[in-house]
Amino acid sequence: MVRHLNIFGHVQGVGYRYHFMEQAQALGIRGWVRNRRGGSVEAVIAGSPEAVEAMIGWARRGPAAAQVDRIDVGETEGAFSGFDLRPTE
Repeated sequence: MVRHLNIFGHVQGVGYRYHFMEQAQALGIRGWVRNRRGGSVEAVIAGSPEAVEAMIGWARRGPAAAQVDRIDVGETEGAFSGFDLRPTE
């Protein structure tokens, strides 16, 4: 299962991407995460349906300093060998 996430709220400058990567690795998720110039965070996650749903659940909360207002989740495709932090786009 592969999902594309756009995460909105106070999600930059609070370690969101690094915590996201740690959680993804703990769940066996592959893919990537990056900041967007508009202030959101974007990610593509791939894994078992259970792991992907658990990751989406975590993303709705984020780390303690974050304030997640909304997540847009869509289907996408891709094959990934690990999990990467990508540069801001």
